[in-house]
Amino acid sequence: MSVEQIIIEKLTAGLSPVHLEVINESDNHHVPPNSETHFKVIVVSEAFDGKRLIGRHRMINELLADEFANGMHALSMHTFTPTEWQAEVEIPSSPKCRG
Repeated sequence: MSVEQIIIEKLTAGLSPVHLEVINESDNHHVPPNSETHFKVIVVSEAFDGKRLIGRHRMINELLADEFANGMHALSMHTFTPTEWQAEVEIPSSPKCRG
């Protein structure tokens, strides 16, 4: 199973998101072809209600601890409650790797 699919399954099981996007951005970095080391996630979940940004990120980091321990290098997180998401948020583009 791909790392991307594992991320989807773990975030779905742990956060019951109403919206989830998992984007493999490894090709923006200096890694071998077909790597799964750099990801961006957009997660909209009621589980984030009342949580500050750091708490939301900690929740995701805990769910994906094994993936970080096994080669995932970077994870860009964009986390929203359903109410925040309805406000038409803008997700920034990720920069290309400088190295």
